[in-house]
This record gives sequence, structure tokens and C-alpha cells, in this order.
Amino acid sequence: MDKLNGTTVLAVQQNGKTVIASDGQVTLGNTVMKATARKVRKLGDGKVIAGFAGSVADAITLFEKFEEKYKKHGKHLLRASVELAKEWRVDKMLRRLEAFLVVADDENILVVSGSGEVIQPDENVTAIGSGSGYALASARALMRNTDMEPKELVLESMKIASEICIYTNDNFSVEEL
Repeated sequence: MDKLNGTTVLAVQQNGKTVIASDGQVTLGNTVMKATARKVRKLGDGKVIAGFAGSVADAITLFEKFEEKYKKHGKHLLRASVELAKEWRVDKMLRRLEAFLVVADDENILVVSGSGEVIQPDENVTAIGSGSGYALASARALMRNTDMEPKELVLESMKIASEICIYTNDNFSVEEL
């Protein structure tokens, strides 16, 4: 069976706002299987936004695990992310999950992976997935050279990524804090 490809997820914090957007495309080999997938959602009683790149079933499992850790560790984003990454890396079942997560609250943006990384970007912008480089470059350029509001900036950056990356479409899901 062919490998599932796709997804661009972009997160930006600016002007006291946090925005994460993703495209909606799921690709199997050279076929678009779905154009309207929703890869971004609010977690933690609406205080956290999360987006995923990778297998949908894996990502949903990770969203559930993240929420569990978030509640257990006093709704502290960094601590919950570190605990998730630790469990993800060592648990026999979880370590087979193939996904990346971006989680953000009103103060932090973090990328969490199954190899144990919890990465906080130097700038308040990060991206994951097949079109991440395009979206990230666009967002950094717009952040540095315009006065766009975060949501507008994210949507324009995602639009640019969708024009370049064949695994990224222009059917965007957006969540904002």
C-alpha cells in the first residue's frame, strides 16, 4: 500500500494572539483521498490549540494522551508536552505512532515528536508537515515585513504553501486563542 502524505500546519503567536491553521488534504500515493480533513483543534478546555501532521488515528490518540497529561500536570503546556514526549518515546504501542504535533497556548508554541523532542521555536512561528518549509518561510517574511494580524498572516502563508506543495491544498482549518 502507498504511503499517506500531506499536511501543512502553521502556528504563529503575535500581538497577544495564537493562531494555528492546517490544510485539509490527505493524499495516498498520487491520489487525493480527502480534501476537507480537519487537523487542528482546541484542547484543554479551549486553552490550547493543537495541530497534527501524520496518521489521523495516531494523531487522535496523541491528542487524547496530551489532554490527559495536560490535566494531570496542572494545565502546564510545557510540562504536559515533555511528559507526552517521554511516554511516546518509551511506550511500546505509542512509539509506533507516526505523527508530529504542534501545541500552543497564549504563551508558548511547541513541536512535539515521538523521538522525544519538545521544541520551542526561537521566533513565535513554527510549521510541520510536507509544506512546512514553504509556510514557515512565508510566515517569517510576513511577520518581519508587514503589519498583518496573526490570522491573516497565517492564512496568507498557508495559501502560499498550497501554491507550491503538491500535498497541501487551500481548504484551511483555523483555530485562534
